[in-house]
Amino acid sequence: MKGSETMVHSITKRFIRYAKLNTRSDASSHTVPTTRGQISFAELLAEELPEFGVESITHNRENGFVTAVLKGNPEKTAVGFIAHLDTADFASEHIQPQVHENYDGQDVVLNKEKDIVMTVAEFPNLTDYVGQTLITTDGTTLLGVDDKAGIVEIFHMLEQIKQWPKEQRGDVWVAFGPDEEIGRGADLFDAANFPVAYAYTIDSGRLGHFEYETFNAAEAKLTIEGTSVHPGTAYGRLVNALKIANAIEQKLPAEDVPECTREREGFYLLNHLNGSIGQAEMTYIIRDHDHELFEARKQALYTIVEEINATLDRPRIAITMHDQYYNMRDIIDKDPRAVDVALEAIRAVGLEPIVSPFRGGTDGSKISYMGIPTPNIFTGGENFHGQYEFVTEEAMLKVSETLVKIVELSGR
Repeated sequence: MKGSETMVHSITKRFIRYAKLNTRSDASSHTVPTTRGQISFAELLAEELPEFGVESITHNRENGFVTAVLKGNPEKTAVGFIAHLDTADFASEHIQPQVHENYDGQDVVLNKEKDIVMTVAEFPNLTDYVGQTLITTDGTTLLGVDDKAGIVEIFHMLEQIKQWPKEQRGDVWVAFGPDEEIGRGADLFDAANFPVAYAYTIDSGRLGHFEYETFNAAEAKLTIEGTSVHPGTAYGRLVNALKIANAIEQKLPAEDVPECTREREGFYLLNHLNGSIGQAEMTYIIRDHDHELFEARKQALYTIVEEINATLDRPRIAITMHDQYYNMRDIIDKDPRAVDVALEAIRAVGLEPIVSPFRGGTDGSKISYMGIPTPNIFTGGENFHGQYEFVTEEAMLKVSETLVKIVELSGR
């Protein structure tokens, strides 16, 4: 750690302690949670929550969530805050956070021995943090800002409000859950026992970022049966599964791909193709913010399969498709209190809200459809999911201040 540890704020010390824990999720696992590290982290949070005055602390072993409530005035609006335990699919062993006090705005040497440098030329947003306490990795792992910063920011919020007279606010519920990075955690969220009017996932990026519109999402899996014979005797017999796969891809709009779309534009992404002449497998993800366009995209892929099958000697392409999550805005627009309160809170702490459609999904995408409108608010971090991830102490404190303001405004 660089700089004097005595100058480091308690929120940073807690973040560093949590960041060192390997809680990476595992998409290949079918347990809940998918990794032992997440269970250990959940147990640790459950042990530490009592110091914040909360009650009804529960570690649900069936869904992996830890929940608790700071009791308030039952006549006032109850609000919830949610963060996830797991980190992304990147090196997570032996995480060594570094603290750079009074950051000077220059390139940051993460690892002198390995010549790993985070440069201002590549990451110009670094200059927004001059004079702040910058927290980085040693360049060989991720940091875990996503979402351990969210967890410590919620804890710091609880620390600030636990002394308030209960009459000033409603109940404040908190939840910490697994496997968000692989899109599974919220599937088992116990919304019935999280009695709030609305909630927030603390899981976005730079200060001010706020999302209440996400993609609608589906995954399609296709299997293609070819006929493999020796090329010398292939006439009239060989059917190449790889060529059929290519024909499917060529029938989709060439411009409707992630690298050619932005903002509210949807896409198809071929994210898996494996096979040979005799057998091939394809996986697509389908995304669109507009629900009607989303349904049209799914139907278009079904139609392509039907059309190509009709040209073959027999149906050789099989397709299965399932919806993954939906656009939370379709729910939140029916009860926009969570948005109104958050925007007011963000402005009240001196920030300008940065509202844009989120080109992905959050746990809130699923929880909103369970009956709890749950938009997504910033953690203050940048460069998620890699070795250049960073956050500042000041940003984490500003997030916590924003959450405190949300509680205050919800209690009016």
